[in-house]
Amino acid sequence: MFKILAINPGSTSTKIGVFEDHTQLFEKVLRHSTEELAKYERVADQFEFRKAEILKALDENNIIIHSLSAVACRGGVTKPITGGTYLVTDEVCEFQRTTPYEHPANLAAIIGKRIADEVGINAYFVDSPMTYELNELASFSGHKEIKRPGRFHALNQKAIARQFAKDQGKKYDELNVIVCHLGGGISVGAHEKGLVVDVNDAGEEGAFTPERTGSLPVRHVIDLCFSGKYTHSEMKKFIQGNGGLNSYLGMNDCREIENRASYDPEARKVLEAMSYQVAKEIGANATVLNGQVDAIILTGGIAYSEMITNFIKERVSFIADVYIYPGEKELEALAEGAIRVLTNEETPKIVELYPKEEKTLVTV
Repeated sequence: MFKILAINPGSTSTKIGVFEDHTQLFEKVLRHSTEELAKYERVADQFEFRKAEILKALDENNIIIHSLSAVACRGGVTKPITGGTYLVTDEVCEFQRTTPYEHPANLAAIIGKRIADEVGINAYFVDSPMTYELNELASFSGHKEIKRPGRFHALNQKAIARQFAKDQGKKYDELNVIVCHLGGGISVGAHEKGLVVDVNDAGEEGAFTPERTGSLPVRHVIDLCFSGKYTHSEMKKFIQGNGGLNSYLGMNDCREIENRASYDPEARKVLEAMSYQVAKEIGANATVLNGQVDAIILTGGIAYSEMITNFIKERVSFIADVYIYPGEKELEALAEGAIRVLTNEETPKIVELYPKEEKTLVTV
């Protein structure tokens, strides 16, 4: 049996879980107050603090780190890479410690490798947010100075696609599926034989979400930018934070909005409009797969909403059968990635982030 520690840092919390093979033994969300984090100038400086909190939680729950077989970490900033399970190397830790692109996810590998080194095991990161598998045609934006970034919920999308394949008695790389992650961000990906060959960028493309605008008419955005009404930072908040459901209804909790929709026709209409845009993304991805779609999968927190999933199903069920896997299984997905390596189902990859001749950072 293999015992895996999974680490998933967020901006004000760190989720950890311990798994024995495919069974979760322990899960905890470690909350970090604003005052605690304010002591640190950079996110990377939180490393020792968060590591100590993790070890304390494990000790309090009688989990001995020397019983671990591997540490599975959320992926942080690297250059764009294909999906899969990667070995956390000293190079990865150095890159994520020094990159100007700070994100709490960078802490996972740094903490995980330190714990793994103390035990004499390996640390891995799984289906990183930097996963980029778009086909060449999908990378075109419409202007040569802009390449479509394709940032999406790679960890959860791929985990759910693998789970669906397992449930069907097949392998992930045998199927063509469209996976919709429905949450604070919405990403709809075309999974072709194990690769996400097209997907909307969850930060600035596709359907609007609880707080994000998704795709907007570009000329109107340009006019707003130069109107004098908004600053640069306010425009960023305009599209991510003050957009979507929040813009139309002044609310961003889909559960509350669904309750409101039972008596407020406008709330119902806005939810249907968001679902309509998700359905359009699914239809577009069906063309990417040449109509050869084995299944459409709805996942993420919003997939708990029967109203929203029904709105979507009504429009896309003619393409393929729709399956619902609500919630996110990120800790489980991290552990499963490590287990695939430990059982020799998958060979861990190694990412090179520095040129061999010099020690300057590769531009991400």
